[in-house]
Amino acid sequence: MHHSHCILALVIVASLCACKRSNDPKQATQIELFVDVTADSGIDFVHVAAEQQNEFFMPRAIGSGAAFLDYDGDGQLDVYCLQNGGPDSHSVNRLYRQVDGKFTDVSPGSGLDLDGYGMGVAVGDINNDGKSDVVVTEYGQTRLLVNESVDAQPRFRDVSNSAGIENALWGTSTCFFDYDRDGWLDLLIVNYVSYDPTRWCAGRGATQEFCGPDAFPGQASRLYHNLGDIDGDEKGDAKFEDVTARSGFAKHEGPGLGVFCGDFDGDRWPDVFVAHDGQPNHLWINQTDGTFKEEAITRGLAYNSMGDSEADMGIGIGDVNGNGLFDVFVTHLTTETHTLWSQGPKGIFTDKTATSGIAKTKWRGTGFGTVLADLDNDGDLDMALANGRVRRISGETSAVRPGLSEFWTQYAERDQIVLNDGTGKFTDASEENPAVSKPAGVARGLACADFNNDGSLDLLITNIAGPPVLLQNTKANAGNWVLVKATDPQTNRDAIGAEVYLTAGGTTLMRWVNPGYSFLCSNDPRAHFGLGKLTTYDAIQVVWPDGAIESFSGGAANRQITLEKGTGQPAKISQ
Repeated sequence: MHHSHCILALVIVASLCACKRSNDPKQATQIELFVDVTADSGIDFVHVAAEQQNEFFMPRAIGSGAAFLDYDGDGQLDVYCLQNGGPDSHSVNRLYRQVDGKFTDVSPGSGLDLDGYGMGVAVGDINNDGKSDVVVTEYGQTRLLVNESVDAQPRFRDVSNSAGIENALWGTSTCFFDYDRDGWLDLLIVNYVSYDPTRWCAGRGATQEFCGPDAFPGQASRLYHNLGDIDGDEKGDAKFEDVTARSGFAKHEGPGLGVFCGDFDGDRWPDVFVAHDGQPNHLWINQTDGTFKEEAITRGLAYNSMGDSEADMGIGIGDVNGNGLFDVFVTHLTTETHTLWSQGPKGIFTDKTATSGIAKTKWRGTGFGTVLADLDNDGDLDMALANGRVRRISGETSAVRPGLSEFWTQYAERDQIVLNDGTGKFTDASEENPAVSKPAGVARGLACADFNNDGSLDLLITNIAGPPVLLQNTKANAGNWVLVKATDPQTNRDAIGAEVYLTAGGTTLMRWVNPGYSFLCSNDPRAHFGLGKLTTYDAIQVVWPDGAIESFSGGAANRQITLEKGTGQPAKISQ
């Protein structure tokens, strides 16, 4: 990217973000936002946690995630749930096709009915054929599956070996992003630790317990470059090159759990944030030449305000205080405090947990999956937290989910909903949402999507050794909304990595077209905007993954719109 283009992009985006939230802080309304529709939905998945291994086999305590994806292109999001039973366990991942809110198991013969120690999942179109492909990380391998479905009949082919995806490590969260902006989605795989199953670790009273990450060496994240159309037939060839060493990612290792790929320094090139379990986080800044430089310490994201490395796990991203710059939220252990880093000035982050209200929730949990999303459609970003311990506790009196074994009951915790007052101050609304917070389970993944296309965000929470929970948003506050699908006709797919800025009522809101956040999960790729009482929006600007900026005219709320690259007005320089 030429230097002048960088300046142009920065000037334009600065003008987009200059209009800050004008409304006064509101009292976060304590209402019931979610109902549990799992039983009626048809999703009958039950997670298995490596039962043929010893009880304290560490991968049992970390997985597994889930994905929302539209595998058949019918405009309705389907669901994919990962198993952790192990190879040859007959406990396989399950794909559920959605038709109008009802889900049918279409796993047999789909190619996604895999068994293994399933961990994370990412969804993206790697060959630009308009179909969503899938990558699954596991303890011991990573698998890439190309979508060759015909109509509603799912058909996925494992191309891991031919594609060059060889990750025999313990992969966790993973995501697709176009780091070199060539129009082909590249792949980032976060790896955890070099686990030795023979290692015995002590808990309270010298009894055996799951080992912590400090018992083993960390691993480097792996970066795979998509080689695109090699043979010149204008079709992607599903070939990747391992550029981990050349890109710089091999220089720093760590026990990686969460990941988010986005522009952290404002130059319109995607960077990589990796949350590490008990070690300093990494922020890999894209140098625009195929290499990355690790800058978490200088940019404020390596440690909390006390200079400590906590058990960083799931990642939520978004502008919680309305200043036009996104913030970073990371979950931690029950004995720690989750951390909210606020951005400002651009590219610099400061721990604002103490003043956010996050530490004052009615109870604390060991958070894994998390999301910053507008759960009540009032225009600001709220929080959801999927909780479950990694060490046993005595004295926990919460009712646990039916069918949970005595072993896992000792790790069960309640999930949480925390609402934003519009200024970045949060209030616990968990007790008003019993579908979320009762009973307790051992939750790991949390995926977010508007699965029924009604304009309100729904949640899917995965649980160890139990069924997931599909939580449908009740639309209790009836706030208005806009859902934005951004596509690029040149790549024939969702414009993953695009930043979407919506202006309405004197305020500019920013969201991503990016399904890769939370923990081990892939989410709705569309950008969701709650508008509160506003029935129209004034304009939308899109910063496309290649750095181009376009403006689209306003319109009526309460609808999904599709913005296609090249059909907007090129953004002009604002003085």
